[in-house]
Amino acid sequence: MSLTTPLHGRHLELGARMVDFGGWDMPLHYGSQLEEHHVVRRDAGIFDVSHMRAVDVEGRQAAPYLSYVLANDVARLTAPGQALYSCMLNERGGVIDDLIAYYRGPERFRLVVNAGTAEKDLAWLRTQAASFDVSLTSRDDLAMVALQGPNAAARLEALWPRDAAAAALALRPFHAVSPAGLAGNPFVARTGYTGEDGFEILLPSGEVTGLWNALVAGGVRPCGLGARDTLRLEAGMNLYGNDMDESTTPLESALAWTVSLDGPRQFIGRDALLAQRAAGGHRKLVGLLLLDKGVLRSHMKVYAGAAGEGETTSGSYAPTLERSIAFALVPAATGDHVEVDVRGRRLAARVVRPPFVRHGKAQISL
Repeated sequence: MSLTTPLHGRHLELGARMVDFGGWDMPLHYGSQLEEHHVVRRDAGIFDVSHMRAVDVEGRQAAPYLSYVLANDVARLTAPGQALYSCMLNERGGVIDDLIAYYRGPERFRLVVNAGTAEKDLAWLRTQAASFDVSLTSRDDLAMVALQGPNAAARLEALWPRDAAAAALALRPFHAVSPAGLAGNPFVARTGYTGEDGFEILLPSGEVTGLWNALVAGGVRPCGLGARDTLRLEAGMNLYGNDMDESTTPLESALAWTVSLDGPRQFIGRDALLAQRAAGGHRKLVGLLLLDKGVLRSHMKVYAGAAGEGETTSGSYAPTLERSIAFALVPAATGDHVEVDVRGRRLAARVVRPPFVRHGKAQISL
C-alpha cells in the first residue's frame, strides 16, 4: 500500500493524475504538465513535497557529528537559518544521498533528505551517531510545500501578515526563518528545485491543507512531479538515483563544488575522493543539447568517439528551450560533440555546461 501525504485528498479533489514515486502516491500533474512547467517559470506554482523527510540533529556534538558524516563543511554555517547543500557519502565516496543542512544554533541542526532514501539515510545516520553525543529526531509530524516562481514572494506577501511576510521576503537564498505570529510556527527556507525564486515551507501536518488552500485561492497553481522534473533538469539540478547514487562519487557527478576537501577535516569518503582526484581520468557528468529531432531519456547510450561510450542519466524535452536536453555520464576525454542512441538512431548532440535555464532564461546558446 502506497504512502500518502496530508494533502493526498486535496490532490484527488483537484483531479490530479496520481503515480507511485518511491512508495508514495503523488501527483504527476493536474491536467497539463507543460502548463505547470510554464507557470513556474512565469508566475508561481506550488508543489506538495511532504514526502521528503526532515531530521533534527541536536546535542553537544551535533556540529562535529555532521562534520564527519557530510562531505560539505557545516563549520561554514555560523548564523541561525544559514543552510548548505551537501552529499552524504559511504566509505568508497559513493553518494548515499544529497540533502540540505540548516543551522539552527550551536547544538541544533535540521536536515532535509530525499523521500526515496529517507529510511536508508536514517539507518546510516543512526549508525554513525553511536560515537557522538547527539540525538536524531525524524520529524514525521511535519509536512512541506514548495512555492516556486518569479511571483512566489508576491504571493506569500499577499497571504501572510505584514511582519511575517517581511521576515520571509528578507531571506537570502539558502537561508531560513520561522516568522513570528503564524499558526504552527512554520520553518520557511528560500530554497527550491526549479531554478526560480521561491520558498520551501515546513509546518505541522495539520496546518498544511490550510496553507495550500489559501495559496491556491490566491492564484497559485498546483503543480506535480512531472513539471518538477523538467524544471530541475533545465536548472541543472541532479536527481538522486538518476544522476548519482552509491556507485558514483561527487567528483563524477558534477558535485565537486559540494565537497570541502581543504584542511584537515576528516569525513566519511574523504580518502576515496582524494585518491580519485589524484588518479584523475574518472567519468564526468555533462549536459547534452540534442541537435537532431527526437527526445532524450535516461539510460540511452552515448557515443563519444575515441573517448569511448557513456550513458544518459536524465533526459527530457525542455519546455522553456523547446529542445531536448539531458545529463550524461561520459568518459573524461569526451569532447564537445557526441551521438546518442535514440530508439536505434544515432542522433547528434552538443556537450554543454548546465544549467540550461535559470530564472526563466536560457543559459546556453541554442
